[in-house]
Amino acid sequence: MKTLTLNIPDSVDMSEKEISIMLAVQLYDKSKLSLGQAADLVALTKREFMDELGAHGVSIFGETLDDIDRDLQNA
Repeated sequence: MKTLTLNIPDSVDMSEKEISIMLAVQLYDKSKLSLGQAADLVALTKREFMDELGAHGVSIFGETLDDIDRDLQNA
């Protein structure tokens, strides 16, 4: 596994865990990590990470919120 060191400005009011989760969510959303890999990256269970995905507006099914809204309007 690669190790990455980031210098985050003090003005960014986020914990290391929050930043790690944000990165994992983006890597999952871009299909760079599987659900399990992303969950492992931030030391969460798959279920806990799925909750984080929902909190960040990312679908576990690969659909965007716009896709879902469009489907609902066409139903």
